[in-house]
Amino acid sequence: MHLETERLILRKFEETDFERMFLLDSNPEVMKYIGIPPLSDINESKKIIKMIQQQYLDNGVGRLAVIDKESGLLIGWNGLKLLTQEINGYNNVYDLGYRFLPESWGKGYALESAKVSLDFGFNDLKAETIYAHAHSENGGSNHILKKLGFKKTSEFTEPDGICFWYELKRENYI
Repeated sequence: MHLETERLILRKFEETDFERMFLLDSNPEVMKYIGIPPLSDINESKKIIKMIQQQYLDNGVGRLAVIDKESGLLIGWNGLKLLTQEINGYNNVYDLGYRFLPESWGKGYALESAKVSLDFGFNDLKAETIYAHAHSENGGSNHILKKLGFKKTSEFTEPDGICFWYELKRENYI
């Protein structure tokens, strides 16, 4: 799978992405609202990439590496995954997620890459509804989801606090 925008390439994760993935997942600011501590062992990033690659095989979809066309560097990830473990009473639904390095924040990359991921979900996967969730205190993520047209439909509690649950129906997608 290969998606593209004006500034970004979204592609499947490769094993060689582990160093940039570790930069992302070991950063306390990036992991602040994720509910798991920042990684301290680079080998954990290798395991995460293998897990995502397995999702491609098992479910035909998974989070994608986001590459900045200008620098050629992995700046984060974005995309849909099939929820196979229940979250907020839902499973076997498509979930939009994203995570970016702090130097990429505020540049519109999450919104830009999410739009192409949603296009893929509604047009190629024929999803009727795509879901997302964000920690209640993560103002940036909540703002992006609302800007994309997602509607908050409920709240649920995770060990690290309250999360908002969002839905975007095909007919409401801009």
